[in-house]
Amino acid sequence: MQNAITKEINTTNLPDKDGNFGEFGGSFIPPQLQKVMDDVTKAYEEIVTDPAFLEELSYLQIHYIGRPSPVYFAKRLTESVGGAQIYLKREDLNHTGAHKINHCIGEVLLAKKMGKKKVIAETGAGQHGVALATAAALLGLECDIYMGAVDIKKEAPNVSRMKVLGARVVEVTRGTQTLKDAVDAAFEAYLEDPIDQIYCIGSVVGPHPFPMMVRDFQSIVGVEAKKQFKEMTGTLPDAIVACVGGGSNAMGIFSAFLDDKQVKLYGVEPAGKGLDTPFHAATLTKGSVGILHGFKSYLLQDEKGEALPVYSIASGLDYPGVGPQHSFLKTIGRVDYQSATDREAVEAFYGLSRMEGIIPALESSHAVAYAIKLAQTMPKESKILVNLSGRGDKDIDFVMENYPLVDYEPEEQATGFDEFLSHIKSK
Repeated sequence: MQNAITKEINTTNLPDKDGNFGEFGGSFIPPQLQKVMDDVTKAYEEIVTDPAFLEELSYLQIHYIGRPSPVYFAKRLTESVGGAQIYLKREDLNHTGAHKINHCIGEVLLAKKMGKKKVIAETGAGQHGVALATAAALLGLECDIYMGAVDIKKEAPNVSRMKVLGARVVEVTRGTQTLKDAVDAAFEAYLEDPIDQIYCIGSVVGPHPFPMMVRDFQSIVGVEAKKQFKEMTGTLPDAIVACVGGGSNAMGIFSAFLDDKQVKLYGVEPAGKGLDTPFHAATLTKGSVGILHGFKSYLLQDEKGEALPVYSIASGLDYPGVGPQHSFLKTIGRVDYQSATDREAVEAFYGLSRMEGIIPALESSHAVAYAIKLAQTMPKESKILVNLSGRGDKDIDFVMENYPLVDYEPEEQATGFDEFLSHIKSK
């Protein structure tokens, strides 16, 4: 199995030594915290060349996480949509149900080797929180998870999982009570004791080295997918689609294909209730360059440079910033950043469930929704690979309560799944 940390795939040789992806990234933090970040950077650079660390990481990827996750051809979905063939990279089949476990295992291994006693983090949808709580339980560290009050109510199953795993879930009641506020609270807690604890950021965001480190741990997704797709089809995919909030799952799969210019890369942001409303989190589509949480990137901000409130049906996507490497890839035109609305995501949520028996996370549903539209514009011999970043167990109660199935049934008396998806396509 190819090693998880594959520096060769970073063909642009970024970030530089200061954590910059072009004009983005870097480290904009208080001086007392910069020393701590420098120690984290040094420790990370040492362990990724340590055979013992890499062997332990590889063992846990295979025997604990359940890697490699499979690539699956969505035959019925493809036939009903028409156009390009749709494949899924099944990160939803990982232990804990999403891609987040990939970097959480790496971060907690790093924390333990640095002698830390506690890991802390933010979470939105709860998948990062569950994954970090899982890794902390496995490796014997304390764990605090900061989560907005709105998300705690919305993602109750994951809150229970974190508590069962032994994590302390800290409710954040200020601001919008969602992901951005959870990040703020976690950073403040980290500043109180950066010696005995480490902040395990949940995406490719934050000050250097976290955008690099999380990307590297997630790169296993792209490394596997590239090999699997060639073995399965004899070619590379024509297009890869992944949802983008902070952007960890997308960077994970994009990273292996950055040099393959014939492979089109699509990042799908949350358009929420519409890009013409304030109720979205489409950072790269509607944002401007600024500084948030210690790094420079595109963000949704007011005229004073303060982050704006954002919204998405998917708690894991409602973040006002985005990973700096995504901002870089946007500016050089390597990735095409699109968006999907709440309505489209829910339609994809029900559609994939009915067509393939796979219930996707609402975050991943944004990618599925865009892939359905993209497939109809491409020839039948074309191939689209969707990074199905997580499963939808956590979202079922919320979706059924707020977006009941009856509202998504065909308006006419169609009974088959094909008719159901045709209804989705025509909306």
